[in-house]
Amino acid sequence: MSKLRAAVVGVGYLGRFHAQKYRALDEVDLVGVCDLDETAGRAVADSLAARFFADHSDLVGLVDAVTIAASTSAHFELAKFFLEHDVHVLVEKPMTRTSREAAELNELAARRGLKLQVGHVERFNTALLSAREGLTGVRFVECHRLAPFKGRGADVNVILDLMIHDLDVILSLVASRPISVSAVGVPVLTDDVDIANARIEFANGALANVTASRASTSAQRMVRVFQPNQYVAIDFGGGEVRRVTRRGLPSEGMAALAAESWSLEKGDALLAETRSFVAAVTEDKPCEVSGEDGRAALELAEWISAEIERRARAERRPP
Repeated sequence: MSKLRAAVVGVGYLGRFHAQKYRALDEVDLVGVCDLDETAGRAVADSLAARFFADHSDLVGLVDAVTIAASTSAHFELAKFFLEHDVHVLVEKPMTRTSREAAELNELAARRGLKLQVGHVERFNTALLSAREGLTGVRFVECHRLAPFKGRGADVNVILDLMIHDLDVILSLVASRPISVSAVGVPVLTDDVDIANARIEFANGALANVTASRASTSAQRMVRVFQPNQYVAIDFGGGEVRRVTRRGLPSEGMAALAAESWSLEKGDALLAETRSFVAAVTEDKPCEVSGEDGRAALELAEWISAEIERRARAERRPP
């Protein structure tokens, strides 16, 4: 069986890791990497015994699949180019700049019978995977994603940079459409929103409260999920899960609660994501995080951003 020929377009901080994962898979032939920065791109290519390409168009005919890890502003044009040339695409999050662009890519991939996966890597987090099978009646989700400022991703606001991870996770857990959004956000270190909070109501009555910051002094990636008779806390960063379940009724002042917790090896979520994309292509299976998933998360992020802007305009309006 021939190997899947793959390449990575954009090998900055995250893209070089994508290239490493392809190289680690026996079923993949890492043809090369492409980057606008020739010095950095050649360094990554040399470290992985791959070819360097200065122009992404030179990859046509040489690859079956690509991962796009360039800046967000370039995602749409790059993904569209490769889909139009019958190349399967894994595109980093956020999928595109707008949900309209995302919808166009989805339509193009479907029309040409190609795989289009989005890099929402938290879906492959071992802590989430170990907990989600029991999360069948989610009623409330609380998320905190806090990080020190690093500059990467600062070409978009914190909703598209960080919060979108949790929006995708929430949408996958709740499995219902959002019907109401209330949000607030402020710039701190950039001219765009760096800290944001959103309250989301879903058609099935579930609620979510999401906070994201890229101006924090320490990192935190926590999701707390509540469903009838149960509470589950998932630490994405530490790989820990705590589950508290009601067992019968309280008696003699004692709460009828059973608590359990477990820790997991962090694993390699990016490798698992890459392997799932390769399997989707080679085995003709649905992508675990589809282009439609990416569009839905992006659409919700846009709604939150619009609510923040609406609130900001109202506050600027003279009394």
